[in-house]
Amino acid sequence: MDQSVEITLHSDISEISETDWNACACAEVALGARAYDPFTTHRFLAALEISGSVGPGTGWDARHLVAKVEGRVIGVAPLYIKSHSQGEYVFDHGWADAFERAGGRYYPKLQCAVPFTPVAGRRLLVLPDLEEMGRSALLTGMAQIAEDAGVSSVHMTFCTQPEMTAAQDAGWLARIGQQFHWINRNYTSFDDFLAELSSRKRKALRKERARAQAFGGQIVQLTGDDILPEHWDAFWTFYQDTGSRKWGRPYLTRAFFDALHEMREDVLLVLALRDGQPIAGALNIIGRDALFGRYWGCVEDHPFLHFELCYHQAVDWAIAHGLQRVEAGAQGEHKLARGYLPVPTYSAHWIGHEGLRRAIADYLEAERAAVGEDIEILTEMGPFRTHREP
Repeated sequence: MDQSVEITLHSDISEISETDWNACACAEVALGARAYDPFTTHRFLAALEISGSVGPGTGWDARHLVAKVEGRVIGVAPLYIKSHSQGEYVFDHGWADAFERAGGRYYPKLQCAVPFTPVAGRRLLVLPDLEEMGRSALLTGMAQIAEDAGVSSVHMTFCTQPEMTAAQDAGWLARIGQQFHWINRNYTSFDDFLAELSSRKRKALRKERARAQAFGGQIVQLTGDDILPEHWDAFWTFYQDTGSRKWGRPYLTRAFFDALHEMREDVLLVLALRDGQPIAGALNIIGRDALFGRYWGCVEDHPFLHFELCYHQAVDWAIAHGLQRVEAGAQGEHKLARGYLPVPTYSAHWIGHEGLRRAIADYLEAERAAVGEDIEILTEMGPFRTHREP
C-alpha cells in the first residue's frame, strides 16, 4: 500500500464525521440534491447501527474503513466482520460448507456491503478526483486486515463493475449475478409503457391490475410528511410476517423503522387500505434517478396484490416523477413478465486459503458463463414487442 495513505478501522460509524463520509459517498447531497445511492449515506448506515439491526449479537459487527492522506479523508468503505452468511443475497453457503468439511474455518469473514440490501452501488466510496488511489488503498487495506487477523475471506458484494475490475487487478475473484430492473424509456404513463409490450402481455397485465385493484379497498402512495408514525406500526406487522417466513426472524428491528421515519422524504410507502386500515404494503427508497423496492408484507391475501403494490405502483410512481429505473430487489423471474429485464450484478472476493481460492475460481468461471447465457435468454423472453437492450 502507498505509505502516504493511512487506513483506520472503526467499530461505529458515529466515529466518522458525517461530512467526511458523505463527501465520499454522496457529494451531491452537500449541493442540496437527493443522493443517487441512499443506502451508502451516513444516516442510513447509522440507522442500522443505532436501531440494533447490526452490531453485537447480530453477526454484523462494523469495521468501517477510512483512508486518509495527510489527515484528509479521501475514501471510506462500509465493512463488517461476520459470523454467518445471512442477509447478503450473494450466496456463499456452499463455499463455507466445503471449506469447513475440509477442516478449514470460514467464519469470521469480512463483508464490504450494505447489510440486508441487495442494491448495486459503489462500495469503495472515494472522493471523485482520487478514485484510483482511494480504491487501491481500500482494497489493499481490506485484504491486509483480513490477512493480519487470520480471517478466511473478504467479500465486496453488489459493487460497481469498475470496482470489480479494480479488485480483479488486485488479485480478487470476480463474481457476476443478475437482478431484474424496470427501465424508463421516457414513458408518459403506464399505458405508454404497456404499448411497448406484446398484445398478449399487455392484456395480461391490464387484467392483473384490474383484479388486484378489486380487493375491496383503495391503494395510496405516501411519502414525506404524508407518512405518519402509525403507518410504521402497520408496516412492522407486514415486515414481521414476511421476514419470519423468509428468514426465520426479521433482520431489521422495530427501531429501524422509527429511524427511517426521520428520513421519510426518501421513502415511498404504498399501502392497500380497507376501511381506512392498512392490510398490505410495500416499502421503497427513493434515489436521485431510481426507485428501490425493498420490503413487502400483508395481513390479508388477495390475488395479484403483491405484484400491484411492489411492481406496478412503483412503475407508476417512477414515470410520474421522471425516474430512470425501478430496482425491485433480488431474484424473481416473475418480474420478467411485468417489464423488468435482467441486468448483471457484480461482486469481488478475496480468499486467503490458496486451495479454497482455486476451487472458488473454477466455480466462478463456470457461473459467470451460465449467468451471461441466462441474461441473454431471459432478455429475449421479455414481454416487449421488439427486443430492446436494458
